[in-house]
Amino acid sequence: MIFTPREKLPHEPPSWVKAGALYFCTLCVQPRGADLLTRAEVGGILLSAAEHYHLTLRWHARLFLLMPDHVHALVAFPSSGAMASCWRDWKRYTAKTPGVCWQRDFFDHRIRNDDSWELKADYIRQNPVRNGLVARAADWPWVFAGE
Repeated sequence: MIFTPREKLPHEPPSWVKAGALYFCTLCVQPRGADLLTRAEVGGILLSAAEHYHLTLRWHARLFLLMPDHVHALVAFPSSGAMASCWRDWKRYTAKTPGVCWQRDFFDHRIRNDDSWELKADYIRQNPVRNGLVARAADWPWVFAGE
């Protein structure tokens, strides 16, 4: 099998997108499939770091949820160029502190209306249920909501 490096994804929003737009973001660990993020010694640090970024206005995290091998978040950034640098800094810190090995880059999708935000929020909250980790979304402990 020949390994093909993953393409680098562009994360600069178009100039007409206002600062503060909400994004659905996904970050994955290496290797996928391992329970790396929802162990107590790691998950607590990741959620604390997400909350710290929220409280210091690096981002506005409406919803931030850890799965065993990836993170889903609904996050707004204060300026158009802040998204990539915020994720880079957050991943750098969480790679050093709890020792998470992140995949390069991340996936982002701009939320364009309130209906879309609710659909994405429901998708994120139900992810642990769909994966058989809990019976009810409210029982999942690895979530931060900065509403």
